[in-house]
Amino acid sequence: MTDSAWLETAKDDIAQWAMVMTKDADDNPIDWRWVRSLDLFDGLGHAAGDNPAPKAIHDALKADYAVRDRLEPIIAQCSTAFMTDFDRTIASYRLPRALAYVNRRLNDTISTLLDAGERRHLWKVSRERQGRGMAAVLKPYSSATADPNQGTLDAEAEGADGFAGTVDITLDDIQDRSAAILNARAERRRAKREQSHAGRVDMARANLSGATAPGGSVTLFSNDSSSSGAAAHKPKSDWRDAYLPGRDVDMVMGIDIETTGTDPARDYIIDVGFEFMNMVSPRPTDVPNGYAYEQGYYDAGDAYGQSRLDFGVPPANAALGNELIRKLTGIDVRDRSSKAGHRLFDEWPEAQTGLLARLTQQPYVAHNATFEHSWFMLNVAGYAEAYRAGRITIIDTLPMSRQWDPGSVPNDEHPYGDNTLDAYAKRQGALDSAHNERHLGLEDTHIMLVAMKHHLATLKAQGQGPWGPGGRSGVGGRSGVGGKSCGRKW
Repeated sequence: MTDSAWLETAKDDIAQWAMVMTKDADDNPIDWRWVRSLDLFDGLGHAAGDNPAPKAIHDALKADYAVRDRLEPIIAQCSTAFMTDFDRTIASYRLPRALAYVNRRLNDTISTLLDAGERRHLWKVSRERQGRGMAAVLKPYSSATADPNQGTLDAEAEGADGFAGTVDITLDDIQDRSAAILNARAERRRAKREQSHAGRVDMARANLSGATAPGGSVTLFSNDSSSSGAAAHKPKSDWRDAYLPGRDVDMVMGIDIETTGTDPARDYIIDVGFEFMNMVSPRPTDVPNGYAYEQGYYDAGDAYGQSRLDFGVPPANAALGNELIRKLTGIDVRDRSSKAGHRLFDEWPEAQTGLLARLTQQPYVAHNATFEHSWFMLNVAGYAEAYRAGRITIIDTLPMSRQWDPGSVPNDEHPYGDNTLDAYAKRQGALDSAHNERHLGLEDTHIMLVAMKHHLATLKAQGQGPWGPGGRSGVGGRSGVGGKSCGRKW
């Protein structure tokens, strides 16, 4: 079986998914016959061909947007369906991984078409944040049109070289709807949460008949969530607190990934760095030392098992470049084309197998670990299955910063405190104030683990954090390793 043959065999799981997941993330019925009809092996993009006419570019872009808008809500719902499949009807997560694989290539085709239209002066592309997401907004190439977001464009008049005659290119039917879809989805979820909360409050009020706290001075139910004094700066517990470490955590593997974007169903993993560190016990004496980092002032200290992995991108993605990622990480994807011999992570089974083996050996640590988790779900064969089986434990240093670091003080710019890895590492003495987070996997992993070890030592000495009182919030006083593991109850 070739490396890509699994894409088509993943369709063998459709019957299982159809039994469990009838609707997508936007509450639309899923046509699984349509999913089965998709060409996962050869791809989904509608290429416009060499030297395409304006109409061909327009039509291909419209068709590709339609496929993406239909496919991505299915991918988005798969994690929830898989994790809540308590009867284990679905045996494997390979179908969502296959859909994400082809969706990444489809997104490359869309970006290529957007670029082709811009080079032909059919439109200008403005990538804008719209609520929760980014969208590629198409505007007429000239400023003559009154409404810059809609209307038609005279290709000949706008200088579309090589075309004779007048061709009208309609822009309003090829606008990127992905941000609007995300915003509408978030609004529906917010409304459901509020409805659920209101229902619980009403039920409690009915059961307690307006009872008050002892002494009758404090009403048990209030819509006022404000606080005053020192308590106002104490962060409230939230869902991230499930990722906090326990007092017995010791050997961990830190990991950080660099990607071409923020969406694991659209973008690519290009850099992975991981290393091991013991939070309590001494560094093993039988492991190599002398590890090196890009920053000469980094001291390896207690780190061991260091590794740096780099991966490529498809030719279409490399051809477009990625200036934002180049400035952030120093990685130029134009030099990472698979044509030049760079292996793609989602096409390299051995790399995925090796990484999964390490992720299941001990708790793994990441800063904002839900990011790494979401990428591993759609990129690492066997990860979702191992996580659902409780074989993976995740610890996150972001809630450590937010809950247990007194330096994380809310302000106008950071309503929950500055909890970036850069800020956390500097406060914990893992990064010199004169330098900044490098945004490379290995270097960021190292400062994260050093910060975590310093932080835990301080908390233990002060009787705080895992060694403090637990209380109802559950953010302290936790025995055991801690961290988030599927099916574990705290």
